[in-house]
Order: sequence, then C-alpha cells, then structure tokens
Amino acid sequence: MERIPYLGETIIRWQVGNSTFLAHPERGARLMNWHLTLGDGTVRDVLFWPEATEFDGFHKVRGGNPILFPFAGPTFDGDAKHHWKAADGIRRPMPMHGIARQGRFRITRLDGKGFAAQFEPDAAARESYPFDYEFVVTYRFEPLAVSCEFTLRNLGTTPIPWAPSHHFYFTLPWSEGTTRSDYLLRIPATLRHRLAKDGTLEPLLGGGTDCEFSDPGIVDVVHGGLKRNEVAFGEKDRPGDILIRIGGARKPTPDACIVTWTESAKSPFYCVEPCMAPPNAAGRGAGLAQVPPGGTSSWVNTVEVR
Repeated sequence: MERIPYLGETIIRWQVGNSTFLAHPERGARLMNWHLTLGDGTVRDVLFWPEATEFDGFHKVRGGNPILFPFAGPTFDGDAKHHWKAADGIRRPMPMHGIARQGRFRITRLDGKGFAAQFEPDAAARESYPFDYEFVVTYRFEPLAVSCEFTLRNLGTTPIPWAPSHHFYFTLPWSEGTTRSDYLLRIPATLRHRLAKDGTLEPLLGGGTDCEFSDPGIVDVVHGGLKRNEVAFGEKDRPGDILIRIGGARKPTPDACIVTWTESAKSPFYCVEPCMAPPNAAGRGAGLAQVPPGGTSSWVNTVEVR
C-alpha cells in the first residue's frame, strides 16, 4: 500500500497478488481503477478509469465504482424529479444517485488489504436525508477479487429507508481485437424492466439469461427476479470471466436486481450494477429496506475474476 500524488491530491494504491487497486477513500469512498498483471506481463483493466486533468466534477467521472447511497438513479415524488418524501410527508431534494458519490468520507481503517471510510454529510446531504446515522463503506482487496460492504447504523428514533447500489464501470472489451459481440452476459433474471420518464418501471418483453453486450436492448435495463445471487460475464469460450455475487445469501432478496448500462456503442466500458432494489424505490414505495432505530444493516457485494 502506498500513497501517490494525483492531480494535486493524494490517492492510495494497493498491490495484492497480481491485482493493483487505486482509490480515493476521502472522495466518495471511490475505488477508481482495478487492473491485473497477467502471466505474460501484459495488463488487463478490470475497472475502467479515464484520463483526467483535474478534480472538478470528480464524482461525475465515468469510471471506477461510484457509491450510490441512499438511492440509485433518479427519485420522483409524483411529477417532481430528483425529489422524495420520507415517512414525515415532507418533500425533499435528492440528487441523481443520492448523496454519497459527491460527498466527503473519513478513513476509519486503512491497511494492506483495503480500507473503511465513514460518510460525513454536509448541509445539503442532511437536507436531502435528514436522519441520524452512520454510513460506512468497507473495501477488502484480494489477489483476484474485491468485496465492498455498505453498513448503515441508525442512531436515531425513526426507521431509516435505503436502497443503495454500485455503479461498476467494467472495461469492455478487454482483449485486443475483440468487440462487444464477443462478450456474453449470463444473468439468472426472470424479469426485465426499464425506468420510464415518470419513475415507473416499464416491463420489457423478450430477452433471456444470456445476452450479448452488443445488444442495444440491454442498455439501461433492470434485470430482476434473480434466481441466484451470481452474475457472470466475459469473452465467449475463453477464461477470465467476471463474477458478481450479490449479497450474502445464495438467493438474493426479491427486490435485488442488476442494471446494465453504457453511454454509447463506442464507450470503452459497460456498467453491470448490483442494486438492492430498482431505481426510484423511494418514489414507488417498493423495494426500500428499513433500518430500525438502534439497528444496523449491511449489504455486501463481491466481484471476482475467474
């Protein structure tokens, strides 16, 4: 583990086996890049990170793993986008993807295998999410894997709703000379939806458990009704698949889902995002988990290269 300068600030690099991890724990608890040094000396990027020249807009950089807390995507209170109501009935603002990815964190643990960082909400975050809580992001790095655990502790007297998500930007394609059509997503989903402009979920027809990444029909799609907690993708008939494990149970909760998204057909990344619930869970009143007063809730996801 070492601290290295980056655009006038300091980030941290971990070398664990053949894996190198780069993160800026204080800025959004952001894992920025993960790459592997292969046996022939070449390097494979697992998590994409673009070239950058400044930290302005760091939270909007399309790369790494932005932390989406307390909710993913846009929220709606009726026809008011980027707003929501808690149990007290007060309409409050809620930024796209929540309040953590642009927030500041305080490192609470730092060692050769990862870090833990606690969210320090500013005035805007407290206005959006007016609860008494501790939110901690914990990363654990392994030679061919990384796990990320979210822990929400309720310090107040009212239940706290949440439905967080990851936004992993996976490098794809990752082998020279390949295209998206050479990569297959194997996902044990029984339902497919897309978030409509009013925040409702529109059911989609067709699809299946195997999807090519060249298929435009999987862009911005919510894959639900998961029969297992494992999602895999990679090059057809070649080793090096990426496996995502959602939560700790073999069968995920009924609302758990995967969102697949990319910016364009030419983007050097594809996002495969494990979510506690589909976007706009707060607006639909469905899929939200509740942490009782004095209680603690945790949610862990693991990404492994096989």
